[in-house]
Amino acid sequence: AIRMMPPTQPDLIQRHLMTMNYRIYAAPEYLDKFGPIESADDLLDQRIIVYGEGPLSAIASPNWLLSRGGESKSRHRVVLEANNIYCILIAVESGLGISALPDYVARDRPKIRQILPDLQGPSFEAYLVYAEELRHTKRIAVFRDFLLDQVAAWNY
Repeated sequence: AIRMMPPTQPDLIQRHLMTMNYRIYAAPEYLDKFGPIESADDLLDQRIIVYGEGPLSAIASPNWLLSRGGESKSRHRVVLEANNIYCILIAVESGLGISALPDYVARDRPKIRQILPDLQGPSFEAYLVYAEELRHTKRIAVFRDFLLDQVAAWNY
């Protein structure tokens, strides 16, 4: 399994894969239409795309963007709530609004760019986890090696 937190079961082997960071992204077309975003206070006037309730909410606080700008959540203009990171990515790329996205999703996407680079959201860890009795299984070793090679290629 790939888990977004270290396992607590003692009979599982865990291998750290990567640290995932959340940052704020917008499409250049959105910024052209709604003006530059130069500080956290500017977030209050923006169209925000948020992650809906779901398992990720308990792990990574994906809606940390709503707590920026020194005001309550009610002051933000949420234009879309979705429980799928890919859906949020497509909405940001289309210029619907801005959102906090994990780097692994937003990386190498030419239709969006990071804004407010000094404002970083939460980070979370990803782990490959498997049962102790599968330690010497060839299919686990092949999958583990493949996964580690892919992660290394992403330079996380």
